Amino acid sequence: MLTLNLNGVVREVDADPDMPLLWVIRDRLDMTGTKYGCGIAQCGACTVHVDGQPVRSCQTRIGDVGEAKVTTIEGVEGKVADAVKAAWRGLDVVQCGYCQSGQIMSAIGLLSDNPKPSDADIDGAMEGNVCRCGTYQRIRAAIHEAARSLA
Repeated sequence: MLTLNLNGVVREVDADPDMPLLWVIRDRLDMTGTKYGCGIAQCGACTVHVDGQPVRSCQTRIGDVGEAKVTTIEGVEGKVADAVKAAWRGLDVVQCGYCQSGQIMSAIGLLSDNPKPSDADIDGAMEGNVCRCGTYQRIRAAIHEAARSLA
C-alpha cells in the first residue's frame, strides 16, 4: 500500500511503486478528468500538478511521488485556476475537449509562476501540450484573458 496526497486528501492506494501516476489516478481512484494521450509525455493530456508544478503523470511513477501534493483537474482551485477556467469558458476554447484538462493545468502552472506572460512565454509553457483540433490561438487568447483578469 502506498500513500498519495491527491487533491488535498491523503489516500491509501494498492499499487506497484512503478505504476504511472496516471493509472493510479484513473484506474485505482476513478478520477477520469486527467486523460491518457500518448503514454510518452509528449502530448500533455495527462498533466497534473505535483507540489504546484505541471508534470506528465503518464511518466511519473507513483513511487516517486512520495509525500508531494498531487492536484488533478478535479481538485485544482484558487484565484488563478478560477481565472483560467472562466477565460476558457468565456472564449469558448474547447472544441473536442480531450486535451483541455492538460491544457488548463499547464496554463494554471504558467500563470502561477508568470502572471504577465508574453506570447513567447505562453508558447514555451504550452509547447508540450498537443491539441489535435488546433485551438492554439484560442488557448493563447484565454491565457492572456486570464492574466488580465488577475491583474
